[in-house]
Amino acid sequence: MALTHTPEADLGLPAPDFLLRGVDGRDHSLESCRGANGLLVMFICNHCPYVKAIHQRLVEDCRELQRQGIGCIAIMPNDTERYPADSFDNMILTAEQWNLPFPYVIDTTQEVARAYGAVCTPDFFGFDKELKLRYRGRLDPYGPSDSVPDERQRELLNAMSAIGEGGDGPREQIPSMGCSIKWA
Repeated sequence: MALTHTPEADLGLPAPDFLLRGVDGRDHSLESCRGANGLLVMFICNHCPYVKAIHQRLVEDCRELQRQGIGCIAIMPNDTERYPADSFDNMILTAEQWNLPFPYVIDTTQEVARAYGAVCTPDFFGFDKELKLRYRGRLDPYGPSDSVPDERQRELLNAMSAIGEGGDGPREQIPSMGCSIKWA
């Protein structure tokens, strides 16, 4: 697993459209996932230790964002031939195990990950209600081996809440870090 950091974001860019199959058996699009106040697009996978370390906090924050009218979707971009732990069947198991409150979809061609410029898992793209990019940062400052305090810093949640209220993302956006996307 190669540790990768997200590059600086081109804020204001429009969200690329997509139509991807979810673990719920339905197809999900940009339009079907957006909320009245914005959209969080996440690139995650089943096997990455960086994703596994945040799944509980991610689910908690996404539930709060959804209450604020911000839609959430997770896209699994990895090559499942070389990384069978990320197979669609294992995605179903992961979604059930983690009780994901948002669509978990597979990008079998990796075209959507490329269109977004995703580089690692996890990789977060926060869009306003006009679907313009306002946030490309991390979930929070805690790594896989850090203990997380009860009163944790919630960088992604705070940024998306401000965006959902009609504002911009924070001026300083600290890159997410994780395993590099497993390209075919």
